[in-house]
Amino acid sequence: MSLHTPLSVSQLREKRRPLRNVNIEHREKLSPLERLALAVTETIGTMGFFFIVFVWTVGWLLWNLVGPVEMRFDPYPAFVLWLFISNMIQLMLLPLIMIGQNLQGKHAEARAQADFEVNVQAEEEIETILQHLENQNDLILKIINTLESRPS
Repeated sequence: MSLHTPLSVSQLREKRRPLRNVNIEHREKLSPLERLALAVTETIGTMGFFFIVFVWTVGWLLWNLVGPVEMRFDPYPAFVLWLFISNMIQLMLLPLIMIGQNLQGKHAEARAQADFEVNVQAEEEIETILQHLENQNDLILKIINTLESRPS
């Protein structure tokens, strides 16, 4: 059975907190820079971004391998300019992605806490409902026993 005394319906109503949308709360608390970090994190983590980088890399390397000799700007085999630009992009995006992931983690924790609060509230309400049903059953059994014990 229960480890605590169930609340009455009026106590439950008094105690009931309004539901909150953690997603909206989280979004409203973000600064413009945090919104940028999240947008970058969500964009870079897509197959579309991967294909853009892949096509850019293949195009760059092919142009400098098989393009007209006088128009090649990053000579084989070093591809120094391509390596420099790629490394700069990585160095700029890495901390930004980490910031975005940290923000996503905080959001996930807030959602988990809100879920826990709703579950605790639901458990209290269910316990109260079960207690009221049990009381009703006891009352019905008393009525039936009283009716049965009366002489006909």
